[in-house]
Amino acid sequence: MRLTALNVHPLKSGAIRPVRSVSVSPSGLADDRAWMLVDPDGHMVSAREVHELFTIVADTPATDATLDRALRLRAPGHPDLLLDHPVAARLPVRLFSLHLEATPAGPGADAWLREVLGHDVRLVWCDDPTRRSLQPGVSEPGDHAAFPDAFPVTLASTASLGRLNDWIVETALERGEDVPPPLPMSRFRPNVVVDGEVPFAEDGWTRVRIGDVELRAGKPVGRCVMTTIDPRTLETAKEPIRTLARHRRSPDGDTLFAVHLVPVSGGRIQVGDEVTVS
Repeated sequence: MRLTALNVHPLKSGAIRPVRSVSVSPSGLADDRAWMLVDPDGHMVSAREVHELFTIVADTPATDATLDRALRLRAPGHPDLLLDHPVAARLPVRLFSLHLEATPAGPGADAWLREVLGHDVRLVWCDDPTRRSLQPGVSEPGDHAAFPDAFPVTLASTASLGRLNDWIVETALERGEDVPPPLPMSRFRPNVVVDGEVPFAEDGWTRVRIGDVELRAGKPVGRCVMTTIDPRTLETAKEPIRTLARHRRSPDGDTLFAVHLVPVSGGRIQVGDEVTVS
């Protein structure tokens, strides 16, 4: 197997930033989901609620080596916003049911985002991912991450996506619907994409080595309504949740696609690296 794509998401729910290579640490890919939006009560705001978040392009030096600031935000029809890492008292924030702390980016960033999105939001930065522990029972002591939903790294395979798209075609034909175009991998926002040959083989992996970096399997990823939003048109449809619910439903009701990973060694990985599993 080979690594076929790498994606970083500096701003949680922001535009996907494909890269050719990236540093990996126990926290995940460099700068991945290090920034997040929250509402006035400190609760996470994602593209589930505000689809327009998909249109904000966030870059850091990890995604644009020419950048000499901590973060650059871009949005159609608005001037770029350039930020340094903020230095301020941390705020309590909520990521689903998790009570975390984050550093606010400041009123200038908040005003820019309110103008772009039309929502009352604040931008916060994870200054120390080690403060967050991961899900008990499927993680180990010391595992940590910034602001991903659950684990530092998500892996998906092109073989699994191919099988899912075949199932979606079958579902449409059975229902007498027009056959939709194949879903792109971007709907699932994985960090790493591998080619592989056997669909959903990743469910059974316990260790993954990409180049010189080793990662430990966490658990399959339960997918949510965000996968049904087209990031280009911002329209919502039934797929892929409808078909995943038919073919990939877990005993506890989750619809599964891709797997979570935790890095156990650091290093740099790049597209084309050999991928070995056990």
